[in-house]
Amino acid sequence: MPQFSTTRRVQHSASDMFDLVADVERYPEFVPLCKSLAVRKRTQESGGREVIVADMTVAYKLIRETFTSRVTLDRDKLTILVEYLEGPFRRMNNRWTFRPASASSCDVEFFLAYEFRSRALGLLMGSVFDAAFRRFAAAFERRADQVYGAQPA
Repeated sequence: MPQFSTTRRVQHSASDMFDLVADVERYPEFVPLCKSLAVRKRTQESGGREVIVADMTVAYKLIRETFTSRVTLDRDKLTILVEYLEGPFRRMNNRWTFRPASASSCDVEFFLAYEFRSRALGLLMGSVFDAAFRRFAAAFERRADQVYGAQPA
């Protein structure tokens, strides 16, 4: 199963980065391959966690796929867990962790593992998805610089 993991030090607070990644409705504005995102449901769970069920449509050239995920936002632990529910994947797991490094910087840990349901789609889209996911964390960092202002390292 293809997977990608990275940890990046960014010059923004862990809380700001959590808020940026949690703002899923804005993803079509800056996330590679994301053409649309619609929130189906938003609920509060015990322990202060917020759960979002959303449909994301990704597109590349003539290929367009929509998948549904359950996103658990845990502000107290500064973690975001994305659980795949339905769509073109057999499996997909995505996790974000934000660790404060100082008052104005943090380490952003990003992990993604996925496997397409269809071998043909996997062969067709695999390298495109891999390249896009490798740019994924950097896209959030650029977005943070736009939203919060670039900070000196």
